[in-house]
Amino acid sequence: MTDLFPILKLIHVLSGAVLFGTGLGIAFFMVWATRTRDARVVAGVARIVVVADFLFTASAVVIQPLTGLWLIRLHGYGLTERWLLATYGLYVFVGLCWLPVVWIQWRMARLAEAAASRGEGLPSAYDRLYWTWFALGWPAFAAVIGIYALMLFKPAL
Repeated sequence: MTDLFPILKLIHVLSGAVLFGTGLGIAFFMVWATRTRDARVVAGVARIVVVADFLFTASAVVIQPLTGLWLIRLHGYGLTERWLLATYGLYVFVGLCWLPVVWIQWRMARLAEAAASRGEGLPSAYDRLYWTWFALGWPAFAAVIGIYALMLFKPAL
């Protein structure tokens, strides 16, 4: 292993923390904003959430596989070790949950902004999107925890 290994590992761990933390933070703020049922509050929070998802989550989504593959190579693991294959599968699964969530969050923000500009409450279309967004978050959250476990324990599967 070269001197590059600890630096890459730090970047990989930090981008994983950004991915997990941003997701958890976004979920927390969207849930609490939605609970107010105030379209103005939801519109403001949702605007910030959309920006945070693009800035932080999207960056980490790119950094994770790049640094991960580089670390695999430096450490000497085979790309097809079972724990790595499980990790790849969970990562793809998380991505499949996240991609619709990005669009859903953007749409929820637009619906809340429109309702706020008219002085109305959140429309039923918002509520349908919210529950889809909420439902997609749980399995993605569990999968990210699974990825962390695989990275830490490297089990013989």
